[in-house]
Amino acid sequence: MRALPIITDPVFAKPVQYTRYERFWLKYINDERDLPFIHMLTGIHLLVIPIAVILFTSLLSGGAWWLLYIPYFYISQLYYKGRFGLMLHCISHRKLFKKSYTWLYNYVIWVVCPFFGHTPETYFVHHMGMHHVENNHDEDASSTMRYQRDSLLGFLKYVGRFVTFGLVDTFSYFFARKRKKFYMRLTFGEVSYYLACIGLWFVNWQATLLIFLLPLFFARIVMMIGNWSQHAFIDPNNPEENTINCINTKYNHTCWNDGYHEVHHHRPALHYTEIPNEFMKHTNRYAEEKILVFDGIHYLHIFLWLMGKRYDKLADHLVNINGMYPSKEAAIELLKSRTAIYQLIAGSFSSRALVLIAPTCWVCTPFNNTNCSRILPPISSNASRACLETPPDPART
Repeated sequence: MRALPIITDPVFAKPVQYTRYERFWLKYINDERDLPFIHMLTGIHLLVIPIAVILFTSLLSGGAWWLLYIPYFYISQLYYKGRFGLMLHCISHRKLFKKSYTWLYNYVIWVVCPFFGHTPETYFVHHMGMHHVENNHDEDASSTMRYQRDSLLGFLKYVGRFVTFGLVDTFSYFFARKRKKFYMRLTFGEVSYYLACIGLWFVNWQATLLIFLLPLFFARIVMMIGNWSQHAFIDPNNPEENTINCINTKYNHTCWNDGYHEVHHHRPALHYTEIPNEFMKHTNRYAEEKILVFDGIHYLHIFLWLMGKRYDKLADHLVNINGMYPSKEAAIELLKSRTAIYQLIAGSFSSRALVLIAPTCWVCTPFNNTNCSRILPPISSNASRACLETPPDPART
């Protein structure tokens, strides 16, 4: 375990002078702190999109085509994919472009997103309309509660469920609540994407498969790994607290402080450059509520170590704020207790009463009670907290 270190994750430092290119874009964006997004989008338009267009033409064939596609895949799906995906996350919560330039936001969603495996509108609809309202509880289509979260089989079931029924579950969620704007946007975005792919298939089936369809599958698997790791540790005594913070990791420098997931769920509209300072304001609460903070690792480490049940490695990177863990062994037991399966026990959409399934109940495990069916207190809705801090739809205001 580690003591609370000095935070080295990125915060905003106003430059002495902006370049002419930056001054041009400052006329269009709401916040100067978002200029890194503009620089990244510029790189995408200089590298990713032009190469993709070439790959769709008849200029190259055979080995020459693959010689261009391999670096394209690296640039788009390995270098830019995480950066772009987490930028999409940021601009879903905070409007990137000024109101009079909403068309630029729509351009990013409808033209740029598909190159990285994001169907238009789907991310915003699920993330803003469902995930932050339900806070990983059972009605969230991407909820991790029903699965044993240190199990590869549990993860495969989770991915299988989301890949096969995720869209249906998301549509049904909004349809049942008569939230027409959301389910219509979801439907329109998904249908438009697949119709476009059918049309492009007749232009160049190989390019369509490898530039649009493979990244779609890849993106959803990557997002499932991220969400699984972010919501792997659920406090059985307070299931509202079901996520973590990862501090001082290179991932935060490339993906806009996404490691601070617990801070984000409490302050979803907070700008990413403000998150490290917000984290430091609440360290005493983290100690009191035993909110997990990991130092020097990110979600892929957490995922791999959970799959290998390497709780010892996870405990080595835990930050022991105010002596919240009396020993490494106690920390490991706490980590294990938070990966247990939850199941919905009362049968309506509005129910939030959950039951913890043995054998890792935090109450009964020390007493070897393997028949535990402890009923947790009802979970208070997180919707009001999230919605109050969530700005209006960037594309509709």
